[in-house]
Amino acid sequence: MRVRELSQTACKRVLSRATVARIACARDGQPYIVPLGVVFDGTDLYSFSTLGQKIEWMRANPLVCVEVDEIDDALHWTTVVAFGRFEELTRTAAHRRARAHAEEVLGRRGNFWEPAAARTTTREPTTPVFFRVVIDTITGRQTGK
Repeated sequence: MRVRELSQTACKRVLSRATVARIACARDGQPYIVPLGVVFDGTDLYSFSTLGQKIEWMRANPLVCVEVDEIDDALHWTTVVAFGRFEELTRTAAHRRARAHAEEVLGRRGNFWEPAAARTTTREPTTPVFFRVVIDTITGRQTGK
């Protein structure tokens, strides 16, 4: 099997096709990784969630890592890893434009709020949280293509 490094342009193409990614965060030395729906606008990754462990941890430590895969089979795959920082897009004047942009790019994908807004219990809060990952570094690898 031959593994090759992807260019920044190729990495961005993979991110632009992604609808699901895995985001890793850490708190008190404990890592945590979960899937989430994403949209890449060519610069940053945008997502939506509700309050929970992921949001709490990223608020405490905004350094995150996002991973996207395209897997055809065990010998043909592409993976991209983006390192950056979580930025919550609140309803304040400081985030007005960025939040509107997030809502617009996420809105291009129908039902972007699912499954993030789905409740697991009837008492769970459903406060919407829009955020972006401001990307610092992107790397990628590919096999068999």
